[in-house]
Amino acid sequence: MPMKKDIHLTAKELLYMLGIKPHDFGKYALVTGPADRRDAALKQIKNPVRNFSFMEYTFYSGDFNGTKVTVGNGGRYSADSAISAEILTNGGVDNLIRTGSSGALREDIQIGDIIIVTSAIRGDGVTPYYVKDNFKTIPDNKLTDALVKAAQNLGVRYHKGPIWTTDALLRETRQIVESFISKGAIAVDMVSSSFLTIAQLNNCKAASIMAVSDNVITGEMGFTNINYYEAEQKIIKVAFEAIKLLESK
Repeated sequence: MPMKKDIHLTAKELLYMLGIKPHDFGKYALVTGPADRRDAALKQIKNPVRNFSFMEYTFYSGDFNGTKVTVGNGGRYSADSAISAEILTNGGVDNLIRTGSSGALREDIQIGDIIIVTSAIRGDGVTPYYVKDNFKTIPDNKLTDALVKAAQNLGVRYHKGPIWTTDALLRETRQIVESFISKGAIAVDMVSSSFLTIAQLNNCKAASIMAVSDNVITGEMGFTNINYYEAEQKIIKVAFEAIKLLESK
């Protein structure tokens, strides 16, 4: 029996359900994974006001050097990150910056280094619902260049390159990893693909910056390494420095 109408929940309907009104969000939004990283970013803005809470994710907007900025923990994986990206882009944010974490796919990339994403190789299960296989998922050039300049200004060790996004963390076999390295990937995460793709489709500028938490090639794990936790702070500083640079022009 054919359906009488389209039954899926739209992003606009979700905004209404969450009580989000026009101009609630800032010109920029910093989107983290864990709440503690969000809280570290919140310290950079003045007079934050909570915009909404959805599942375990909460967003706030406040003032940063005269510019309204939104900060929130918007998901750790492609599916939940897609929801927050839909909310923010449909809610009027002009610029999205993902401040996340990733595993290095080159031996010379160290735990505590920074990855600035130049494109995403989609290995997630969300984006096939949005785009065809030949779609090129890329960040905004101007926003990405600002992140690079900000990293240079702050003296942060960084690497630029494509990232591979996967949903299957425990299926990173040697064969699979090598196939994505051959496509140019220098790191792997679980968010950037859906985050950047949805921003592109909704005509929103977006970029992704990652703290390196481990090295898939050497097997080194960094979740107890102080360099990784310092890098989490660095990506927040780089993101806000990039906003300063963009707003000073």
